[in-house]
Amino acid sequence: MSERNKAAMLCGWGRVGVPGTEIASENLVKLSEHAVLSRGLGRSYGDASLPPSSGGKVIQTKLADRMLAFDEKEGWLRAEAGLCLAEVLRVFMPRGWFPAVTPGTKFVTLGGMVASDVHGKNHHVDGCIGNHVRSLKMRVADGRVLTCSREDYPDLFWATMGGMGLTGHILEVEMRLKAIPSPWIFGQSERMVDIDAYLDGLQHSAAEWPFTMGWIDCLSGGSRLGRGILMRGRWAQKDEAPKTFPTSKKKLSVPFEAPSFLMGRTVVTTFNELYFRKHIPKKKQGIVHPDSFFYPLDAIHHWNRLYGPRGFTQYQCVLPRSVGAAAARRVLEILAKYKAASFLCVIKDCGEQGQGLLSFPMPGISIALDIPIRDNTQELVDALNEQLIRDGGRIYLTKDGFTREKHFAQMESRLAHFNEIRQKWDPQKQFKSALSQRVLGDE
Repeated sequence: MSERNKAAMLCGWGRVGVPGTEIASENLVKLSEHAVLSRGLGRSYGDASLPPSSGGKVIQTKLADRMLAFDEKEGWLRAEAGLCLAEVLRVFMPRGWFPAVTPGTKFVTLGGMVASDVHGKNHHVDGCIGNHVRSLKMRVADGRVLTCSREDYPDLFWATMGGMGLTGHILEVEMRLKAIPSPWIFGQSERMVDIDAYLDGLQHSAAEWPFTMGWIDCLSGGSRLGRGILMRGRWAQKDEAPKTFPTSKKKLSVPFEAPSFLMGRTVVTTFNELYFRKHIPKKKQGIVHPDSFFYPLDAIHHWNRLYGPRGFTQYQCVLPRSVGAAAARRVLEILAKYKAASFLCVIKDCGEQGQGLLSFPMPGISIALDIPIRDNTQELVDALNEQLIRDGGRIYLTKDGFTREKHFAQMESRLAHFNEIRQKWDPQKQFKSALSQRVLGDE
């Protein structure tokens, strides 16, 4: 067993860091005996994987990445929590299998996927990853290592699904892969003239397409407010897919920290205009590389450096279907008021709420925005959250870095139940993070 200890600034993907001690080993069972939090590849944007200010060791899980068993009939994979999703794809896509749910990057661990109860472009069909997890091996606060599932310790199982690593250390994950007809995607994309057309197209696409999502220009206004490009996809059948397996494309990289002005309003407005207009003709379709469809940002290593020395946050919220396009307009109008330029504004369709006690999605639409950190970012997030609370929505903790405790309590009706289960399994609150101090009031 190799082991290393490192005292350093630990950062989330948004590049905002805190001092912390990180320990790593291939033996998670031993490593988890005296640690306050587990951390995968650091792809949660905010402070979910960062230690609390009170200190304590944080486990870095990526050395524990062994595949332990695979059921070739049903697709059940059991693996250590530090296994990277990219490695799952490398091994299983050539054999005709793909995860039932994937987030927008493949550089995440299985443990991180469970802690976030990740969702994907198929949430309206397949829900979150928690719907496709059969069991978890965990170390809980009293020192035991146990296996939880829908039948055994179900309260722990569902509190862990989307529980941000606050119920114990996830050591192993048993999750289902789905058989796919080919490794290629048949995709379709279409320009939409405004937010009403975009949301109408998104809703109607859900009945026919298993994967839907798209980009909108959050800086356009007036009659063009919310214009964008809607994307749909499904797995290509064998008779329409290329005969060759999709090869990995050469990756670009951002070699240094970009200057802060790069994310200024003028630059982003120009980018959005060009990106919208280059989509010619209005509607396109054809075979698409799976990496381009599922993981477009993974094509650029260290793309988070584009946001400069102050970093960025991602504000991702879900709005109930009942409040409709008017609520999405209100989000865009608040962004315009605060001049919050964003390259990335993604709107997706969400299906039924999962059983994870703090799982993010609910029936409606999800809006995700990358926001460069400025002097008024806290004020902007406060304004967005106050509107979100009035509209009955909630935020995604995995992306969040600025939500206040009072706002989270107002938007999360399941919080009391989560706190009850957490108190039962960890009465001394051994497991905590910078996020749990900020939004749950941990000391």
